Amino acid sequence: MTRIKGGLLHSKRRAGILKHTKGYRWGRKSKIKVAKVAKMKAGQYAFVDRRKKKRTARQLWTVRLNAAVRKYDLSYSQFIGLLKKNKIEIDRKVLSQLALNYPAVFAKIVEAVKK
Repeated sequence: MTRIKGGLLHSKRRAGILKHTKGYRWGRKSKIKVAKVAKMKAGQYAFVDRRKKKRTARQLWTVRLNAAVRKYDLSYSQFIGLLKKNKIEIDRKVLSQLALNYPAVFAKIVEAVKK
């Protein structure tokens, strides 16, 4: 039986790896062994950072709310506590957008909570 070397698949697979690592620095873009590891690591970081993005977004909303509420002599934790006490169910994302873009509406919410 004749031997099949599979050269076409071999080169296609390597070309695919190098295609994904285009634009990387140094040998990570041109050397197969290094490029393969770089591609795998990039995928891992991408997976983790898709979750981190949600974390950092929530932190930003918290900081924005805290800064906006300080004008009304409240802290962030007091404000959230009063919201829960008054059964106002607006999430932090919407509240921070209101504080940033519509300060008059946000002021009415704060006054409603303070009563």
